[in-house]
Amino acid sequence: MAYSVKELFYTLQGEGARSGRASVFCRFSGCNLWNGRPEDRSTAACWFCDTDFVGTDGAGGGRFPDAGALAAAIGAQWRRVAGEAPGRYVVFTGGEPLLQLDTALIDACHRDGFEVAVETNGTLPVPAGVDWVCVSPKPGATLVVTSGHELKLVHPQEVTPESVEHLDFAHRFLQPRDGDDAGANLAAAIAYCRTHPRWRLSLQVHKIAGIP
Repeated sequence: MAYSVKELFYTLQGEGARSGRASVFCRFSGCNLWNGRPEDRSTAACWFCDTDFVGTDGAGGGRFPDAGALAAAIGAQWRRVAGEAPGRYVVFTGGEPLLQLDTALIDACHRDGFEVAVETNGTLPVPAGVDWVCVSPKPGATLVVTSGHELKLVHPQEVTPESVEHLDFAHRFLQPRDGDDAGANLAAAIAYCRTHPRWRLSLQVHKIAGIP
């Protein structure tokens, strides 16, 4: 299977339970909830998306003919900065990574010593072998991934914390929605976490610290 990647880069994870961890990010092109065109944003389930996932023209992006080729590129990104240091970690994201992530790619990354994480909207099944599952539910989308390691909810939006209380996740994060109302959204997320301690505040540290 060939893979379409928007961008591939080494950085520090900026959100959630593993914030601050050295990571290779593999951002797949495409999403099943929005086509990425600005003119269609208002009718998309994830109208608040802040990510460019269209095409393959980002840094490190491109078309990779098979799992071995993409795993090798992921490994090269790690070694370019960290050499042979242990703790290899790759985060597959998007768009929607589960449109492309498969067991062949997961196995190829494992063979190179990588722990494999996925950040998904939860509308597609997770392939076997993923080591860390982060789900971010979107309004109007049918959730098929109802358990995992991390539940990350952009707040506020149509999906409320109360509506996902029944889901089985080890960690629960509220992430203030970016945009014109960012200050008010941050205050709302802080207030909710203070009165609902099952939830934790997640800030986009990479944006605050200017981490590329």
